[in-house]
Amino acid sequence: MKEQIAEASLPFKARMGGVLYLIIIIGGLFGAGYVPSAIVVHGDAAATVNNILANESLYRFGLGVHIIVVLCNIPLAVIFYDLFKFANQSLSRLVMLFILVAATIEGVSLLNNFVPLILLQSAATMTAEQLQATAYMHFLLHEIGFNLSLAFFGCYCLLAGYLIFRLGVLPRIIGLLLAIGGACYLINSFANFLVPEFAVSLFPYIFIPCFFGETTLCLSLLIKGVNLEQKVI
Repeated sequence: MKEQIAEASLPFKARMGGVLYLIIIIGGLFGAGYVPSAIVVHGDAAATVNNILANESLYRFGLGVHIIVVLCNIPLAVIFYDLFKFANQSLSRLVMLFILVAATIEGVSLLNNFVPLILLQSAATMTAEQLQATAYMHFLLHEIGFNLSLAFFGCYCLLAGYLIFRLGVLPRIIGLLLAIGGACYLINSFANFLVPEFAVSLFPYIFIPCFFGETTLCLSLLIKGVNLEQKVI
């Protein structure tokens, strides 16, 4: 009886997962993509700080949206565990843990982006150059933390892609696309750590399969839900 009730709730959970994933994708493009690109000038601390001063409302709004993205990852991790546990309970736990660890690292690293706001409000004892250098250093620390979180997120994509392919409650092509996106996340993260100059030129080619794999999964969950008749135990 409990298993039947759990199965009956899976279509609803799948669509809720799709809603959360849509929020994460849109929020991520804005809070982790558009806003930093509009504010941060790589290699120029003074221009970056001036951009914050000129666009403080946008900067704060971007941080708020980014926090929502991190929060949405937590219920999404639980939903994915419920969807995938029929295929392999141990691997579904790993999927959940990888998402939670990635969200934790991302949330902690996001603290670095609040430092410039604090410095700008109480920088009486610092010269302009010191303030700019310190603020910019925290932007770099956030980028390192974000790339670290993407390594764990890439592992989630690889495992989730495998489970989707095995479970069959979603089209198996989605599992393949998600796994390819996960591999791209891992390549991008380690490229940023090992050869950052190369990673800059690599990013456009990495972003497309990541975005396509996750968006396909999101839309499939929203539109089709899950096919319980294909469930593998």
